[in-house]
Parts: sequence; C-alpha cells; structure tokens
Amino acid sequence: MKNHLKALLVATTALSSYNVLAADTFQPEDIFSLEYASQPRLSPDGQSIVYVRNSNDIMTDGNNRDLWMLNVKTGQHMPLFSDEKQYSQPRWSPDGSKIAFVSNLSGSWQIHVHYVAENRTAMLSQLQSGVSSLTWSPDGKWLAFSKKVEAKSPTLASMPKKPKGAKWSKPAIVIDKAYYQADGSGLVKPGYSHIFVIPTDGGTERQITSGDYHHRGTLAWTKDSKHIVFSAKRFEDWEYKTLEGDLYSVAVKDGNLTQLTKTPGNEFSPSFSNDGETLAFLSTSGELNPYRNAKLNLMDWDNKKVEMIAKDFDRSISNPQWISDRSLAISYDDFGKRKVATISTKGKIKDLTDAVSGTSLGRPYISGEFHANLSGNITFTYGSANRPADVAIVSPKGVVKPLTQLNEDLLAHKSLGEVHEINYKSSFDGENIQGWYITPPNFDPKKKYPLILEIHGGPHLAYGPHFSAEMQRYAAQGYVVFYDNHRGSSSYGERFAMLLKYKYSSKEDFADHNSGVDAMIGQGFIDENNLFVAGGSAGGIASAYAIGLTDRFSAAAVVKPVINWLSKVLTADSGLSQIPTQFPGMPWDHVEHYWQRSPMSLVGNVKTPTLLMTGEEDLRTPMSETEQFYQALKLRKVDTVLVKIPGAYHGIAGKPSRMVTKIEHTIAWFEKYKK
Repeated sequence: MKNHLKALLVATTALSSYNVLAADTFQPEDIFSLEYASQPRLSPDGQSIVYVRNSNDIMTDGNNRDLWMLNVKTGQHMPLFSDEKQYSQPRWSPDGSKIAFVSNLSGSWQIHVHYVAENRTAMLSQLQSGVSSLTWSPDGKWLAFSKKVEAKSPTLASMPKKPKGAKWSKPAIVIDKAYYQADGSGLVKPGYSHIFVIPTDGGTERQITSGDYHHRGTLAWTKDSKHIVFSAKRFEDWEYKTLEGDLYSVAVKDGNLTQLTKTPGNEFSPSFSNDGETLAFLSTSGELNPYRNAKLNLMDWDNKKVEMIAKDFDRSISNPQWISDRSLAISYDDFGKRKVATISTKGKIKDLTDAVSGTSLGRPYISGEFHANLSGNITFTYGSANRPADVAIVSPKGVVKPLTQLNEDLLAHKSLGEVHEINYKSSFDGENIQGWYITPPNFDPKKKYPLILEIHGGPHLAYGPHFSAEMQRYAAQGYVVFYDNHRGSSSYGERFAMLLKYKYSSKEDFADHNSGVDAMIGQGFIDENNLFVAGGSAGGIASAYAIGLTDRFSAAAVVKPVINWLSKVLTADSGLSQIPTQFPGMPWDHVEHYWQRSPMSLVGNVKTPTLLMTGEEDLRTPMSETEQFYQALKLRKVDTVLVKIPGAYHGIAGKPSRMVTKIEHTIAWFEKYKK
C-alpha cells in the first residue's frame, strides 16, 4: 500500500510539474484565446481610431468581430460594439461625426451609421445580399457600396406541371457559365455585382450600374460627390480575360457610364487627391505570367492623361491613399516583410515602418493593413514574430507608437519559440534564398533537435518573421521549425518570382528547400535522423513532390495538395486563371508538361510515411486530388493516412478547432515516426 501511495504521489507530482511547464508554452487551447486587430481606420482629424477586434469563441467554434475605439493621444481604449453580433467595414464620415459599418445586428447583414457624440445608431439598409466596398461621399450625404444582384437561373427543358401535393426530387441545376464554382461558397448563384448608393440619413438604396458584368473593388468619389470611379471587366468574354480590367466613372444621378482607361492589363484601386484634380490607381500588365508587379499611376482628372510613377520600382505597390495633394501612403512587400511608405507624385519613396503584420494567425504569411488620411499620422496593424496584430500609428518621420496589447494576458507569461533569420544559396543554381527558423522554448544549442521543414503556399506568396500559431505549437513540442521563401516567392521582385514560371513544382524549388535543410543541419543542433516536411496548398504540392525526390524525411504531412495537374485544373475553381498563367497551354495539348509538374508522376519513388489532410468541401484543391495520392500510396503499401475535415473549404484552418485539428494531427503523425 505504501509503495502504491508513493507511486501515486510521484505520478501526481510529475503531472503537476508537467502542467506548470505546459502552461508556460503555447498549447492547443491557446488558439481559442488569440486576438488580433484588423481594418483600422483613422478619423479625419487624426485623433481617434476605430478598428475590428477579432477573437475566437470556444463555445461556438466561431470568430467574433467587434468594433473598438482608440484615442490616439491618451491611448484610451473602449468598446464601440462588443456583443454576440458581428461587425465589419468601419468607415468615418468626412466630418468625423459618424461611423458607418456593416453588421448583422438585425439578424441579416445591413449598413448602419453610428453617431459618435450622441452614442446613437441607426440601421440604414434592408438588403438581401452582402455589402462590400462601403464608401462615404465627400459631402457626407451618400454611402456607396457593391452588392450582388441575382440573375435568373438558366433553364434547358420544360418540365411537366407537378400535381398538387406531389413530392418530387429537387429540380435540376443547369450551369452555363465558365466560372461556376467558388471555394468557400460552392456553386456560384447567377448574378452580378453592382454599385449602389443610399442616403446617409435614411432611405432606399438605388442601383446605379447595369449590365451582365461585375462592378466591385475600391470605389472613389469625385470631389463634387457626383460620380464614382471603379474597376470592372465590361467587355465580351470577360470570364476568360482574368488579367484585364478598366476604370469607369458612373454618374450618381442617372447612371451614365464613362470608360476612363483602355490600356492592356488591369487598372484598379482608384483614389482621388483631396483637391480632386488627380486620380491615383494601380495597374498590372496583361502578360500571361503567374506574377506581375502592381504599378502606381496618376491621372490628370481634367484631361485624363495618365503617367506611371516609380516605373523601375521592383516591388508590387498596394493600397494608395493620399496624405497631401503631392504625396500618398502605400504599402509593399520586401524580403518577407510588409512596409508602409510614402511616395511623392514624382515617384520618390520613403519607408516609414516594416512592422505591418499579424493578421494571419495560422502560418507566418506576410499580412496586415494600414489607413492614412490628411491628418498626418498613419494607423496600421502592428505585429511581430511573437505577437499577432495590434493597432499602432506611425508618424511622417517613421516613429511607431503601439496603442494596444491585445494578447499580453495570454502570451506575456509564456515562453515562445524564438524566430531567427538564415540566408543560404540554392544547390540548383546558387540563387540566394532567405529563410527563418524557430527554436523551441528553453533551447540549448548543444543539444540535437528534430526539424520540420514547413513550405508556404501560393506559390507566389511569402512567409516572414511573423507570428504563427501553428509553428509555435511545433516549437512548443520540441521541434525546430524551418521555413523559407523559395524561388517564386513574392517580396523579392519580378525576376525572382518568375524563376518558378511553368515550374510549379519542380526540382528547382525542391533544391531551395533541400539546401535550406542542409544549412540548418550545418548549424549543429539538428538531428539528421529526425527530419520532417509539411506544407499546405502550394506547400502541399511541394511537400508531395519532395518525397518523390528524396527519402531523407522521416515523415510528411501533405495538406490540401494538387497531386495531378491534369485533373486539378479541370475540376477546381481556379482553372480559368491558372491555365493561361501557370502553364504553356491547355492540358490536352501539353500532357507531358502537366504530368511532369504533378507529384503523381513521382509516386513510384515515395517511401516516406505520409499524412494527407484536406477539407471535404475544398474546391481549390479538390478532395479527389488527395484521394488519388492516398490510393496510389496504399497500392504501393507506403504507410499513409487520410484525414478529411468535414465542412471545411480550402481555408482548412478557418475555424479555431480546425486549426487545432490540423496542428495536433500533424504533431501526432511526426511523433509516430520520430526516431
């Protein structure tokens, strides 16, 4: 009995010690407690910021989106709307007295206006579909927005009349559009996005665009509040011309439409200077390339002449916002980070901060946003390697002032993995590759640690030194996590991005990853017998391709991959854009090329135990892709397991419990094969 009591006491003490230790590191349930800021909006006088405060609900497995207000000078932080409802698109009125936003306060998504001084809120709309691009007119009398207007579903045959009370099967669904399905929503219901206006003091919304075309994206009002500029594809075969788009102006009074640009390529993201004399907008070329930098253009509103500024700037500019009549604030991605900068109308660029980050919780993608106006300061989502997005401001001199600490209650007392940068050359051609690695809490460089290579998606996206819940969990379990921006990644210019043209995936990007693994082993603290590989989407393709080229990895986690490009582009929702830009032609004309890019072409080489995971409703990389690889591996008697996520689309970690599922299943699989 004494021995049993002693054993129980030892076990209890050990368990207690483990719980204390576990509480000091990042745990699965911590994902439900993470918060981050998004959509910050600076008031016209620069004194206040309204933003969306995002959090997770452990009871509903959903995401909460509340509106909070900040006083820039005092730092006072208070809720504007914080309840069980959802809020988005906060927009200050031109005089700063009101905030428009979209919410399901009434049970459906409607436009509301909050009167700040009076602390009163009015619902303006009674809409039947979602709202996007909510924008105030300069005179404060109108709100413009885009929403989908349903069209009549196509029919083919006339069915006999159903007898009264008869119970027939659901009617057939007839599809006649090239773009007929969308990941996240399923079959695309017939309809087109149009621009509407609604009086800000209440009234009825009015549609001001027409035709069987989509009108959406940034809306820019002329200074006299009489016209709205927007981007649209108003031409024949618009479904097939995914790289084309022009700017138009529509008269609010009568819907009269004027085409403003006809340049080959896409013109979008319009923004008027405060004096109304210059229209800034972005453009990309119409060349059939998988990556194209966005360029900044200025249009003289009187004569409509256009000038491209900073032509030779080899980064993609986004979100131009005027801060004076001679300069704008912009953002661009550079070496794994997102920067906010100013650019003069002559093209001179001045960096202000590279700390824009933190709105991608799962993996360390470049993310984040900013908002600027004529008040001087710029507000942005401020993130780091160990914190998701807070709200901050940056002055014209580049002085950053954080205003919130949304996750200190959760993370301040925890030991997180530390992020380090590593640079090396690819064994394929000596190309310089930038990467990062996360060391576990209480890291000891004299010890040997298992390594996880985690490959990003896109493929023309980029990782960086940003917070990642997934990788922090791996680090908390004792793994060193390595990730790189292989050739094709954005934020390094067009040349580097185009190195992956028609090579998605290939031995070339594999060499970038493999050389990174070798560089990590060269650090001296990696256990060469415990190497693992993981990746999702394009990273899933690359990880599946990798295990067809090498058996150096103890196990692999291949998430939502493309396995067979011949079948993928003809069954997914993205074929219209992928086929012309990522391949030299149609699959039936280039069978050998599509097959060469497919991990299935290498499946006969695979020996690595492989976990496969995909959302059952995924339309970007359909479940049939994953199942092909699973069946092939089973036929070859390679140890493999298929994990299906019910109800999940391509954004497999969109719900907190699904993110936990993805992480913990990956860890369990790797632990099974750790030597």
